[in-house]
Amino acid sequence: MTPSSLDDALALLTSEPGVWKPFAGGTDLMVLFESGKLPHRNYVNIWNLDELRGIEVNESAITLGALTTYTDVQTNPILRDEFPMLCQAASETGGLAIQNRGTLGGNIVNASPAADSPPALLAYDAEIELVSSHNSRWLPYHGFHTGYKQMQIQQDELLTRIRLPRNTRNCVHYFRKVGTRKAQAISKVCFSALGRVENNQIVDLRIVLGSVAPIVLRCVETEATLHGRTIDETTITTGRESLMKEISPIDDIRSTATYRLNVSANLLRDFLLLCRQRLSN
Repeated sequence: MTPSSLDDALALLTSEPGVWKPFAGGTDLMVLFESGKLPHRNYVNIWNLDELRGIEVNESAITLGALTTYTDVQTNPILRDEFPMLCQAASETGGLAIQNRGTLGGNIVNASPAADSPPALLAYDAEIELVSSHNSRWLPYHGFHTGYKQMQIQQDELLTRIRLPRNTRNCVHYFRKVGTRKAQAISKVCFSALGRVENNQIVDLRIVLGSVAPIVLRCVETEATLHGRTIDETTITTGRESLMKEISPIDDIRSTATYRLNVSANLLRDFLLLCRQRLSN
């Protein structure tokens, strides 16, 4: 089914709740289809809905349509300047064909804990808009994923927009995707962090990891542990210990839990050292 407007798509979802599943670029769906593991049979194609496209900018935020592709992200000058982690994540997601078709909205609602863009979106304190035929609501992206492939979205709702606050000036941005290859590989660990240091103390900090828990995880306990501290070896050790307690990676076909734990802790150390280096420059 291919509706001609957002209203038509929402009306279809409302008329038969749970029957129709939206898809856009289809980059993950086609993999499941080819492998014979597609769990759903009735799909509504939202790729052509202009209402879900576009990038809007004002003084306080930049708002991205859910159908913003990874290529769109990489070519936007404001995103490159103020949200470089999102651009880096987009550049390391698959090859050019995937980047031209894959969308931010799809990456969010596909709800893979190994997804590349959600760690950056969480670190940038994103908000998302959910719309149905009778309602629309904005909610923080943090907390949207409640368990593996489980989200705070109703069967008649579509994710329509993603909003990023423009408050990243003078921050340290740090994104690393650790995988078998630089791109076209599912991450073993995906690490995204944003930090601000003033008067030799950490005053703002967001740490997010993918592939280490059933959901992409914002490490609020480690953030609280590090907040207000001076970056020295004691702080780094304390942060590493906190992080290794907070995440819960598993052994799977791509990596081991031990590897993921150690890599995550090492990436946190690199990030904190980068923050200290920026402070001394």
